[in-house]
Formats: sequence, structure tokens, C-alpha cells
Amino acid sequence: MDAVSTDPAINDEGLLPLGSTGSNSWMVSDDRANLVRQVVLPRPITVKAQGKLITFDLARTALVVVDMQNDFCHSEGWLAHIGVDIAPARRPIAPLRRLIPMLRGSSVPIIWLNWGNRPDRLNLSPSLLHVYKPSGVGIGLGDALPGSGAKVLERGSWSAAIVDELPVAPTDVHVAKYRMSGFQDTELDSILRNLGVTTLLFAGVNADQCVLCTLQDANFRGYDCVLLEDCAATTSPDYCMAATIYNVNQCFGFVVRSEVIASELAQRPSRSDRS
Repeated sequence: MDAVSTDPAINDEGLLPLGSTGSNSWMVSDDRANLVRQVVLPRPITVKAQGKLITFDLARTALVVVDMQNDFCHSEGWLAHIGVDIAPARRPIAPLRRLIPMLRGSSVPIIWLNWGNRPDRLNLSPSLLHVYKPSGVGIGLGDALPGSGAKVLERGSWSAAIVDELPVAPTDVHVAKYRMSGFQDTELDSILRNLGVTTLLFAGVNADQCVLCTLQDANFRGYDCVLLEDCAATTSPDYCMAATIYNVNQCFGFVVRSEVIASELAQRPSRSDRS
């Protein structure tokens, strides 16, 4: 993000920056603290959503990619093992491969919001375990897959890793979640506020479950929410995706296809081109 100020009161000599991001930092010394944040110059972009044109600020936008992990999207992962057709879960891969580098080139943070259980499962309640292991038998959260022995969605494991096809950069942000909402019991909200983000682009799986729950919680916290329709998918029946799109449009934000954002970004020089 671009933090720019010409105000000498903000750029006093002798003061040192204190903060995790340029846009949310103090300037301090032994005898002084300047709490005035630097000015972030807006970089508006206008795209066509379902029903209207929307303009949002790239300087205050982040992409949240939910659960594009081996256990959900790989042929040797958990869902495939229990007989789920993972083809729909893989559909976001191609559009995300195109869009993510373009967003990075426009200095938009990429946040990977992934299911990542503790090895001891102390963050998982019986009610949550029951969702995925209702009879008490079978392979549920944290159990080992036959053959590979990989623990289902255990943080740091192959199971919980992002699929190889998606480009991950060292500058990307990683947040582990343990519920369908990425805001519940995680540091996601604190990270977004430190980044100065007000608009969230949502992608990933399942659109009607973890993506929607996180998007709803974002809306409840005051973020502007945009669902990237072609970058989100679900292994649920088709009517679940239709209901998700309807509810996002009706109650929680906007629905946009990634190619319209990519088209607008392609017409703008990247941040590196302008430096």
C-alpha cells in the first residue's frame, strides 16, 4: 500500500517509525510520540458487478483466498478420499492463477485463509468434530488418511497446504482458521486493520460454507465485501451456489467476475513499472 505525506508534522526529523505497516504507524522518540498516520493515496477502480457499477480503492483492498488446500482440492486429499467429487473445488484455480499476480502487481495484499488445526485438536469442540465425523467412525478432522498417513487439515501438514498450482509469494499473508468463519478465534481482523483494508475480495471453497461465513462476518464488522464468482466454488449441490450468490447480492455485498477486475488492472501500470 502507498503511504504518502508531505506534512512536515508527520515527517519530523529525529522520530522513528513504530508499526507493522507504513499506513498504520506512529513516529516516536524518547520524548515524543506522533500519532498522526500517513496519508494513503486512493487508487480507485470501477468494475461491473451484478446489477450496478461499483468503484473500490485498490489502496484499501485485499484478496482473501479461502481453503484452496490439498485436502479440499487435490485428488489424494481428504474430500476425494471420502468420495466427494472435487472437480468443482478445482475450478477457481485457473482464474486465481491469472488474477493473483495482477493484484500483487497493484500492491493488493493476498491473504491465504486456510483451515489449520492444532495437532492436539484442542481448538476443536465435539460439536465441530461431529460435523465431519457424525457417527464417530471414519476419517474426520485431524485423523490420518489411509496410505499417506497425512492428518486431515492439520496445520503444517501436506493436507493443509495450498495446492501447488496456485502461486504463493513470500509477501503473502497466511492466517489459520478452525471454524467456517475465518474471523472466529483468529488474528484476521487485526491483520486487516493494520493493513488499512476496508474492501475484501473473496475467493475459494466452499462458497456456501467457509467463504460465505467469512464474508458475512466481514460484513458484520463493517468491511465492504466482493465475492469473485468464478474464483469461488462449492462441492455442494448447484442450488447452494445459487443461494450464496443471491444472498451476497441481497444482504452482504457485491458479486463480480474476476475477468472484469483483471481487464481493468491490465490497463493500469503495475506498481513496479511506476517505481
